[in-house]
Amino acid sequence: MAKKLLDQLREELRLKHYSYRTEQAYVDWVRRFILFHNKRHPAEMGAPEIRAFLAHLAQERNVSAPAQNQALSAVLFLYREVLHKEIEPVLLSTAKRPQRLPSVLTRQEVLTLLEHLSGTFKLMAQLLYGSGLRRMECVRLRIQDVDFEYKAITVRDGKGEKDRIVPLPETIIPALRLQIERVRLLHAEDLAAGYGEVYLPDALAIKFPNASREPGWQYLFPASRLAIDPRSGRKLRHHVDPSALQRAVRQAAQKAGFQKRVTRHTLRHSFATHLLQAGYDIRTVQELLGHKDVRTTMIYTHVLERGGRAVRSPLDF
Repeated sequence: MAKKLLDQLREELRLKHYSYRTEQAYVDWVRRFILFHNKRHPAEMGAPEIRAFLAHLAQERNVSAPAQNQALSAVLFLYREVLHKEIEPVLLSTAKRPQRLPSVLTRQEVLTLLEHLSGTFKLMAQLLYGSGLRRMECVRLRIQDVDFEYKAITVRDGKGEKDRIVPLPETIIPALRLQIERVRLLHAEDLAAGYGEVYLPDALAIKFPNASREPGWQYLFPASRLAIDPRSGRKLRHHVDPSALQRAVRQAAQKAGFQKRVTRHTLRHSFATHLLQAGYDIRTVQELLGHKDVRTTMIYTHVLERGGRAVRSPLDF
């Protein structure tokens, strides 16, 4: 019965155009919820059982606040969209995310980090810093998203399902042109071999049935091998594995000898901080980052404050 229910969950997620990564995560959380309650059917449970599951994740599994909130979203989606049963929000509460200042590199540290990267991963890291992209926004870029004339990149379907325009760093234009040429050659080889398709969201695939084989829709950073698409069953050329980019940045930071924690998101944090240092207003930076609320962007102003709240230590008087 659990398997059948999970199949229904997958179907609803696909009908509502959730990403495959979200589908995988939601199905996994619901499976864990069911197993935690000894395979009881969720229709027989409600808010008390959901609270018990969340408490288990927080207290016994030490799951982070964002992961707890995703687990809650997954279980509520199941009840609302599959079981058609409403759970009173007042009976549940989301986990509070810890308020931590982001780790930021100086401009010289960014340049040092980039020196320890090469090839495709260096180009991707340059986009994370130079355009303020999120990791998944970077790996999902398509050839047609790059506008050399206007020196701009269009980020499609970013966080919150919103598009936005970000600057294209002039210094990487030659490298990007070479990358696009490599992708075109690879795509031509795939077509000659009887393949050449790329994943498109369902709505686009229906509206433009031949677009998946066109050069402009190909991923800017394609995977090295063809793979079977888990939803359609077709053999496609997907984008590069996002975890590979994370590993490359982490290894470059280790080679550079950085003591501070550096992740791919550190480059995006540095992009925002350096723009504010250069005098750009907070609203402009908010728009470039794709933040819904300016309060999210305001955290970078705290990074800029010298010392605590820009107060001089009495030891320095």
